[in-house]
Amino acid sequence: MSNIVNKLYQNNTIIYKVILFLVATIAIVYLFPKGSHFKYDFSNGQLWKYDNLYAPFDFAIQKTEEEIKIEIKEIEANSKSYFVQDFKIENTVKANFKRRFSLIKESDSLSITQINNLSKVGESIINTVYKNGFLEVVSQDRVLNKNEIIAIKKGNEVEDIVFKKLFTSKAVLELIRNNLNKVEVSYGRKILLELLTKIIKPNVSYDSNFTEKVIDNEIKNISYTKGKVASGKLIILKGDIVEGKKLAVLNSLKSESESQVWTESNYNWIILGYTILVSLALLMLLLFLKKYRVEIFDNNNKVTFIFFNVFSMIFIQTLVIKYNSDYLYVVPLSILPIVLKAFFDARLGLFTHVLTVLLLGYIVPDSFEFIYLHIIAGIVTILTVSELYKRANLFISVAQITLIYMLTYFAFSIIKEGNASQINWTYFMLFAANGLLSFLSIILIYMYEKVFGLVSDVTLLELSNTNTKLLRELNEKAPGTFQHSMQVANLAEAAANEIGANSMLVRTGALYHDIGKMINPQYFIENQSTGVNPHNDLSPRDSSKIITDHVIKGVELAKKNKLPDRIIDFIRTHHGTSSTYYFYMKEKELNPDSDVDIKKFQYQGPIPFSKETAILMMCDASEAASKSLTKPTALSISNLIDKIMEKQMADNQFLNSDITFREIEIIKKVIKKKLMNIYHLRVEYPE
Repeated sequence: MSNIVNKLYQNNTIIYKVILFLVATIAIVYLFPKGSHFKYDFSNGQLWKYDNLYAPFDFAIQKTEEEIKIEIKEIEANSKSYFVQDFKIENTVKANFKRRFSLIKESDSLSITQINNLSKVGESIINTVYKNGFLEVVSQDRVLNKNEIIAIKKGNEVEDIVFKKLFTSKAVLELIRNNLNKVEVSYGRKILLELLTKIIKPNVSYDSNFTEKVIDNEIKNISYTKGKVASGKLIILKGDIVEGKKLAVLNSLKSESESQVWTESNYNWIILGYTILVSLALLMLLLFLKKYRVEIFDNNNKVTFIFFNVFSMIFIQTLVIKYNSDYLYVVPLSILPIVLKAFFDARLGLFTHVLTVLLLGYIVPDSFEFIYLHIIAGIVTILTVSELYKRANLFISVAQITLIYMLTYFAFSIIKEGNASQINWTYFMLFAANGLLSFLSIILIYMYEKVFGLVSDVTLLELSNTNTKLLRELNEKAPGTFQHSMQVANLAEAAANEIGANSMLVRTGALYHDIGKMINPQYFIENQSTGVNPHNDLSPRDSSKIITDHVIKGVELAKKNKLPDRIIDFIRTHHGTSSTYYFYMKEKELNPDSDVDIKKFQYQGPIPFSKETAILMMCDASEAASKSLTKPTALSISNLIDKIMEKQMADNQFLNSDITFREIEIIKKVIKKKLMNIYHLRVEYPE
């Protein structure tokens, strides 16, 4: 049992990668739209590159979305407007008229005969108004063409009439005034006018619910097919242009084939196909890391980060496809190479981007166009995006990427349509939105730094600015240490460039490696400007503790100021487990009879565990030791550097740093050359 546990522990990184690979594969396959893929690839305006195609089975020719939309618009434009006539209002008005007229009595102004005449005129007006109907004011603008035929619901019956036959308020008032001419007595005309204007009410109103219901029913009854293709019938010849009816028939065959293939019995086989495709892509990514980026492959945190970004892009793109494929190109896939280039390098960024696009190309419409667009955009991203800390650079790069998207889409459109008149200009807005969303990469880089503990070139450049708070404080409190750090940074950067290490990382680490000396700057010789050495008043053991504590104090200061862990690594490892040999020997001189434990004079470590931290250890020790040379010559500098490096190697300081002997020799040469340039003899000018 213990052997199994030991083997699991020894191979935990490989086991983790296997689990990560399986989880990523399952998650991506789960995201893929559950539908089969048509075995022929075609688009409007292209040549049919396959053999003559015959119908494999009977199927209906489906109408295009544009044709269905046109039919719906025709239904909406030609459908009747429905109005409802309320007979209760008519009966109420007639009853009110009779009741009020019965109250009018014979007088000097009106005789019985005149009153009866008034009643007949009033009833005639009311009957005329309600014969076709009196339209309410809010419903008058429902029909723009007054000669349009409308339908009026009268109980359970529907009657078609011309809209202009309905009375409006203006028409009713005009009718009343025209009929008042039949009344001889002016007093009678006045009474009738007041009475009719008060009691006559509209009885026809627009029935929006019923009208919409009728339209919806007509739309539901639309036929989505326009003919049938019999099995064995020729669909298209090899070399024919895919357009018009042929395009419609091919689209119908594609839809019908996918629906027949994606059945419950074939489900598992299709899922297996998806799984193989995704597995191959992710396996290629792992093999690329294993062969060309070993330091990333060995770091599970970085591998997880890369897989997470691939999954995130696929997740967002598949969501958009499921929601509305019209917005396919609004997803900023160029963020992937931008982010990976910021944390790693351009080659890895492009390789990962291409694999991601290939995976997505299988599930998107017009896959060739999609893959071509995004691979070209990815290449432009890698070539143009640099120095992200300069905002202008990112703006220019995103503008170039957006322009490439637009030009490529324009080229595809004119190839398909044969001219520029059918271009969908909405896509240009989508590409512009894509470009704007690409600026989210800056926010994502910042977030990833916090979540995954990574450090981008943007952050390194910001931290390497000597005007940062911590470096300004180092310059003020320990100017000698600051100058030493600057010299070490220059040496380390040059050495890193020679062996292909991360020069920006090692330079930044070098600038901060001695910040712990700010706590007691006077105890370090480079800051002793007065010639007074406070170590003269201390025991060798106390002096050694103050010297070695600058590492611990530096780590505390770095954490307090929220420096990234990768920078703190340089502070922790720049002395490894070496000792303050001077104070150790001094202690032995003072106590010749006792056995002095060298461990009490050692730094706590750890030893360097990367090429960059190893480079810093070499450059730091070399630069500090070179100050002890009274007469620096090429020979003395060379011997000193050789001696320092041999001592560090003998103490196994580079055991965990994955650095080769050849690389150490190259670093030696760089340090010697740089130090010789610093200590070169100047020409003595005459006074």
